[in-house]
Amino acid sequence: MNICFRITIRTFAKIASFKPRPIVFSGPSGSGKTTLINKLFKEYPSIFAFSISHTTRAPRAGEQDGREYHFAPRNQIEKMIANGEFLETTEFSSNLYGT
Repeated sequence: MNICFRITIRTFAKIASFKPRPIVFSGPSGSGKTTLINKLFKEYPSIFAFSISHTTRAPRAGEQDGREYHFAPRNQIEKMIANGEFLETTEFSSNLYGT
């Protein structure tokens, strides 16, 4: 199996110009990201929102476009990356992901 992994992260200056300002929680599986996010959503429902990432991978059984991911063709996501439309991008197992 050929697994490719690449990450691109926007500079702080570029992210700081976004309104409202994003907060990105990143960490390995089991580190508590979801627990923290759920607590923030519960305690501050009008302040926090969840972003839905884009991906080139095919939807899995039960997944719906716009719920788990925005599923899009590779050329569309590559254009979005070139236009700086994501905070971060990665390529994993030949699939692009962008948030």
